[in-house]
Amino acid sequence: MDESSDAASPSQKLTAVQAIGWGVAFAITAAVSATLGTLFSLTVPLPAAIAPQASGQAFSISDLWQKGFRYQITRPVTVLVMGIDRVPDVPVDAPEVLEGRSDTMLLVRIDPGSNSVNVLSVPRDTQISIPGVGLTKVNHANALGGPELAAQVLSHNLNGITIDRYVRVSTDAFRELVDLLGGVEIYVPHRMAYTDQTQQLEIDLDEGWQTLNGDQAEQFARFRNDAYGDVGRVQRQQQLIRALREKIATPAVIPKLPQAIQLIQSYVDTNLSLDEMLALVNFGMNLDREQFRMVMLPGRFSTPDEYIASYWLMDTEGMDKVMHDYFQVGAVNFVDQTRDVYDLRIAVQNASGEAQQGREMANYLHDQGFNNVYLVRDWSDEQQETQIIVQWGDLNAADLLHSKLGVGEVVSASTGDLDSDLTIRIGTDWTDLVPAQSFSSGGSQLR
Repeated sequence: MDESSDAASPSQKLTAVQAIGWGVAFAITAAVSATLGTLFSLTVPLPAAIAPQASGQAFSISDLWQKGFRYQITRPVTVLVMGIDRVPDVPVDAPEVLEGRSDTMLLVRIDPGSNSVNVLSVPRDTQISIPGVGLTKVNHANALGGPELAAQVLSHNLNGITIDRYVRVSTDAFRELVDLLGGVEIYVPHRMAYTDQTQQLEIDLDEGWQTLNGDQAEQFARFRNDAYGDVGRVQRQQQLIRALREKIATPAVIPKLPQAIQLIQSYVDTNLSLDEMLALVNFGMNLDREQFRMVMLPGRFSTPDEYIASYWLMDTEGMDKVMHDYFQVGAVNFVDQTRDVYDLRIAVQNASGEAQQGREMANYLHDQGFNNVYLVRDWSDEQQETQIIVQWGDLNAADLLHSKLGVGEVVSASTGDLDSDLTIRIGTDWTDLVPAQSFSSGGSQLR
């Protein structure tokens, strides 16, 4: 925005609203094991990393449209975002409300060089070692030593990555912000109903598309009464992030921005300054959906024979590749670690509404030379566009597969089948391009 302009045009304001959506969606995400958007949570110095485009004093949020977009990020920034569990018997306005265990842990890299935002979801049950404590779950770090210890432990376990800032958000912020926005539209893939005594949460959601209010969105985010436990919850958090970004980037949000900012500020603890938040808003204005990428920390569930407690055990080689590709940390021995794309595990899930399309796709992939293709149960919601879901962060393989199919979009989020490297969720665009026909049998099996 030109500095001589004292007011932003309606079109500029709308674009800025879409940018701020990154932040709201960030703060939200952390708030409850659900969703964060990148700017409101990044509300409150990276003095060397962020600089004003013109000299001047700090200003209030009310000046955002007029003056805020002179600030810019000058180098990559990594932010640790945590949504904190409720602390029993602590008033919601007490500082101690943010001293509990983390329910959500995200590592976010904002990179002006590649004009991208990369988000690593760290499951709360990830096994780590804390000095003086020993082996425990990563979500204990904040309760034991605050954000400083949480950042230290993550850095030590993730190849020494430098964490520049932190954001902690209470779970109350998530519910209230979703309500303020008028709810969030989400697809609930199956009935969710049970009482979680540990979380003191009553969960009761029907299957299908619906607009969830704050309480229901928290239920969706925290649900873990299935075979996937904490990792399934990470997948739902990533679904909510995408849905919230879409919600926030609408004109109806404009009148609610001041109230949303005040709400977030009252529930957030962070060492980011206002100037830094404005720089992130400015950065977000030019960010497309494809430049926002999410990935989950690669690993596996522990077995009862290994540990009494249930852990998510990090896959060191997978972590090395994710940290290299998404955070530019460390070097990867590609000779040892790079697998032939045609040997990657590819799950095929039919969401076209037409029977047998999953098997047709699997057979087609076999004919194209892919050796490890399998079927998973149909997705219950019909979708128009085919998705190639990058389960563990291998974007190059996803791009190759996309070129082979000639349809759909690459989705950088760990929301596919957990046993896959890539999941293809077939939409009606595939059935339009390739009418039902008989491919050679590839021996695909349903799982």
